[in-house]
Order: sequence, then structure tokens, then C-alpha cells
Amino acid sequence: MSKRQSEFVRWMGPILDALRYLGGSGKPREVSELVAERLSVPDKKQEETLKSGQSRFHNQVAWARQYLVWEGLLDSSTRGVWSLTEKGNETKLSDEAGRQIFLKWVKIHSDARKKGTDPDIPAAIEQSVDDDDHKQVLLEVLKGLTPEGFERVCARLLRESGFEKVTVTGGPKDEGIDGIGILQVNPFVSFKVLFQCKRYKGAVSRAQVGDFRNAMIGRADKGIIMTTGTFTTDARREADRDGAPPVELVDGEKLVEMFESIELGLKPKRIYQVDHAFFAPYLAKND
Repeated sequence: MSKRQSEFVRWMGPILDALRYLGGSGKPREVSELVAERLSVPDKKQEETLKSGQSRFHNQVAWARQYLVWEGLLDSSTRGVWSLTEKGNETKLSDEAGRQIFLKWVKIHSDARKKGTDPDIPAAIEQSVDDDDHKQVLLEVLKGLTPEGFERVCARLLRESGFEKVTVTGGPKDEGIDGIGILQVNPFVSFKVLFQCKRYKGAVSRAQVGDFRNAMIGRADKGIIMTTGTFTTDARREADRDGAPPVELVDGEKLVEMFESIELGLKPKRIYQVDHAFFAPYLAKND
């Protein structure tokens, strides 16, 4: 395995530290962003992508998390929240300790494959942790839509997610506004939301986020930019800038998660994944 592929090992300890800082649990993106912040990971590195368009850094953090799950340091829940186990909360990992965990589980999986009991472990670290091929397929489908089709399916996604009076307004003179919707928080509070849809393969820039915000000022309480691509680190900072109207950023990865959460355009199927941590003690006794 190349040095680039196994680089994820260095994020194991920082993941545990980040989760302790967050009180024991956190959303995947929340954890990876905190790891990047605490370790001063350069913007350029955070913005590198795989061939699939997925963030390389986030993918590496997700792989590091998987090894921590196998080691019993993180909960194996797949509900979109990473959480420390009691053992994980008490564990501090150096880079070398993380490497030893990596080597341990590489051997366990290698031995299991030889016995024909571990066929699903991917050979390449650049693959998704869950090997969810449908995510990439869905992204490619979305990228293949017409601009108008992408706007309409994003409107459908918002409508299915609880927005009301969703209207696509895009056109040659849309001034960067592709649609409008109302989010009813409760019977007394609602927000007018403007959204923009970018069927991109690359990254949305800080300037584009700023232009969208300028177009929405005085017209809505909140804005959303949805893209099949990614956002630069500066774009994310611009979206969260103090004193400016808030803009929610939905990248390709989060967009897929939203389609999954309401099963829009996806047909669910039930699968099982072998819990290697459960069988590890029995493999060790046979060595």
C-alpha cells in the first residue's frame, strides 16, 4: 500500500481528540473540519478531491474512523453520528499507535481473505469506507441532468424535506437566484429561503458565494447553495462570515445524503456487513 493511500493513519488520534472536544459525538463533516482546524491542515490539502469528486481529506478521515471502529474505540453506528466508546474516551493515540492499529487490522483482514471469510474489504483505500457505489452513481446522474432539470429536482428535494411554496425562478435574468421556498419552523415562525443550484464537477468559490448573498440581501432570510461539486475552504468561511446573512452550503456528498434520507430517486435494499471486531478475538486464538 502506498504512502499516499495509508496517510489516513495520522488522523486516528486527532479524531478521538476532536470527539472528546465535541462532548463524545459529532457528525462526520463536523469531526473532519475540527480535525483540520486543530491541526492547521492547509486549505489546498482540504480541497483535494478523488476521481469521484469526493474530498480526499474527508475520505481519509472516514477511513481512519473505520479502523477506530474495528478497534472498539468508536461506536459502529451507521446513523450519521460518530461517537466514542468508553474505551475510546480513555484512549490517547500517537501516530505510531495509530499505525500499529492499522497494521493489526490489515493482517486480520488479510488472514480472513485467505480463509475466504473476508471478501468485502476493499483493496484500495481511495474507495468509500462503506463501498457505497450508489453514491457515485447518483452524483453522476445529477451531473448529467440539464441545468433546468437539476433546478427542478433540487426544488423537489426541498419540497420533500419540508419546504413549502417551492418555486423555481431560474432563467437568463435570475441574478443567481434559482428558486424560492418557505421553511415553516413551527406555527409561529417561518423563513423565506432563496436557493441556487450549481451542477458542477469542480469547486464553488468564495466569490460565487458572495455574489449569491448579494443577490439575496433584502429578499430573503436565508440562502442555500446546492452543488454536485464541492466548496473551497474560503467559500465555507464566506458562508459563515459574522454579520452577513447566512448561506447554507450543500456539496455533492451532503446532497447525496439528503436524497438518501428521504429515499428520493433511490430504491433501498437491505445488506449486511461483517462485524470484524466481533470475530477478532477468535481469530487471534487460532494464530
